[in-house]
Amino acid sequence: MDATSKKAYMIAIVVQIIYTGLSVLSKAAFNDGMSIFVFIFYRQATGSLLLLPLALIFQRKNMPSMPMILLLKLFLCALFGNTLNLNLYNVSLKLTSATLVAAGSNAMPVVTLCLALLLRMEVVDLRSSSGIAKVSGSALCIAGVIVMAFYAGPGLSPVNHHHSFAAHAGTGSHASTAKAAWIAGTFLMVLSNICWSLSTVWQARILRDFPNRMLVAVSLCVFSALQSLVIAAVAERDISRWKLRLDVGLLAIAYTGFVVTGVTYYLQAWCVEMKGPVFFAAWLPLCYILTIFCSSFLGEIVHLGSILGGILLIGGLYGVLWGKSKESRFASPSEMNTIDGGQDEQEHKKPDTHEQAKSADAV
Repeated sequence: MDATSKKAYMIAIVVQIIYTGLSVLSKAAFNDGMSIFVFIFYRQATGSLLLLPLALIFQRKNMPSMPMILLLKLFLCALFGNTLNLNLYNVSLKLTSATLVAAGSNAMPVVTLCLALLLRMEVVDLRSSSGIAKVSGSALCIAGVIVMAFYAGPGLSPVNHHHSFAAHAGTGSHASTAKAAWIAGTFLMVLSNICWSLSTVWQARILRDFPNRMLVAVSLCVFSALQSLVIAAVAERDISRWKLRLDVGLLAIAYTGFVVTGVTYYLQAWCVEMKGPVFFAAWLPLCYILTIFCSSFLGEIVHLGSILGGILLIGGLYGVLWGKSKESRFASPSEMNTIDGGQDEQEHKKPDTHEQAKSADAV
């Protein structure tokens, strides 16, 4: 294995470890009483404070070249890909578990594929093995979501019995309410994935017209911070809910704002540039596995349904990635479709497209 390959492997692992901390810390902050909407505003504001000075230093001369129609597109892209995506994601995290939302991240490439098919930006040939793999992978992902939503199964005993996470359990009406919240949270996770995937496809088009990754990333982050402020101001009118304390909530905000936004997206784009989007996406299940361990260690009861659903999602992910990889071997660069561009770009990124999607998203 050459030095570049070793570096790519290490970066991919480090990125998944950081994303594991994102899910676990956010869940702990919400269960400690942190407002979801205030948390999202603070994390986006923190990311903006980190990225905006860099843009002013390195891209000040290019800012006047951004026309009003581009700013409008970026505003709408930030609304779906960052603001709505983050709110849906974090509400889902509050209603379910860190394990479930980590498993849901494996559906990102599959959701993007389905949207590209609907938008006629992707073609599936059912007569080819790659087309069959992509369709089968999508079906496995749908099955995984259904299993996680409607089958909890027995809870696995946590490694640590000091519960940092609230347990989803109860009897009678409380159990019924918890089950309804779990189902709602699972489908909010799916909606979050759809919002992210839509923004990924949209960002790929924006970057073709305006190929400045830094300005696009900063614009998305700043617009999302302003949008999140409006949502938080409407949802949380109690000023005490806005106060920051030396607790896990402040740690989660600093972690997502500086580590995720400032470090992870750069590393992710670097890894994609060295080894390609399929290589990076193939490491997504590692975050799920690490989250199961960390959640159990922190006292969360991991349910069998979440594990079975996660296995189906991972199987679906690898099916789609295998189909995409096989197609790529026979396609010229000009024939590569939006899914590859979308994965290169982000969250889930062309070194141009994928990087900013996630930088601004800070997911």
